[in-house]
Amino acid sequence: MMQAMVLQAPGQPLRLEERPLPAPGPGEVRLRVLACAVCRTDLHVVDGELPLPQLPLVPGHEIVGTVEALGKGSTLGLQIGDRVGVPWLGHTCGHCSFCHMGRENLCDHPVFTGHGRDGGFATHVVAEAAFCAPLKLPLDAVHIAPLMCAGLIGWRALRMAGEGASRLGLYGFGAAAHLIAQVARQQGREVYAFTRPGDTAAQDFARSLGATWAGGSDERAPVPLDAAILFAPVGALVPAALQAVRKGGRVVCGGIHMSDIPAFAYQLLWGERELLSVANLTRADAAEFLQVAQRMPLHVATTTYPLAHANQALDDLRNGRPQGAAVLIP
Repeated sequence: MMQAMVLQAPGQPLRLEERPLPAPGPGEVRLRVLACAVCRTDLHVVDGELPLPQLPLVPGHEIVGTVEALGKGSTLGLQIGDRVGVPWLGHTCGHCSFCHMGRENLCDHPVFTGHGRDGGFATHVVAEAAFCAPLKLPLDAVHIAPLMCAGLIGWRALRMAGEGASRLGLYGFGAAAHLIAQVARQQGREVYAFTRPGDTAAQDFARSLGATWAGGSDERAPVPLDAAILFAPVGALVPAALQAVRKGGRVVCGGIHMSDIPAFAYQLLWGERELLSVANLTRADAAEFLQVAQRMPLHVATTTYPLAHANQALDDLRNGRPQGAAVLIP
């Protein structure tokens, strides 16, 4: 038997259930979950801000686990006992135009972990072997789990910000920003951290990780920025970020969901400023970022919760309480 925290309907608390162990199908593996980080996307799922293709549902897509059972057919060399990570992207069709272009993050018929198939808020999970990431990092499972989405989406957003973005603004200093701030600093960039107004603890945390400046999102950066990444799902920050970047600068929206962007003067966009979004991730992103994480020592700040306390973890994240990432431990 296994245990799982199950969403029966959007807006309702997750419910702890006992279920039979799932059998992996062809090309799948069953994992014993070692840790699963809690992402803001999980909040959007639970709060009903994203359409759900299936209910009931087990959320969670920042999974670290060990292979416990193999399905028939190719499992791409995975063996019993291997430690792997499972990210948000859980399946792609392989035949749409985006898949053929190597842009599987935009697949027309994707399945996402903890959204279209059961995820990692559980003691066990089944995943497609082709979408599992082998893990060779020396970190323990708790500190690897946030890398599987906060790290990956942060990495993709950082690359989209551009190599020439020497002065980088980060709006929302949570799980993704605290990791990518460290990568940016080790790349020689200056980091300017924007937090919830008055959140001096988050600002001190940002400075402790090398931020050149930290302040509230209602403040102006002391210098024009080359680029800004928005991890906070607040549409009102888009005009603020456009105002903060120089001419030719770039603003990258890193979330899967955001509140409505208010109307703003064209002057904020003029001057060849760019506004971009990051959609999902690719397996190449995972391979690339995990190699980066092997080379760069990262401080992964975590707050851990037992699996049965998943609702508390979600509520803490909803209210900005954890410093770094919240992680469930079955």
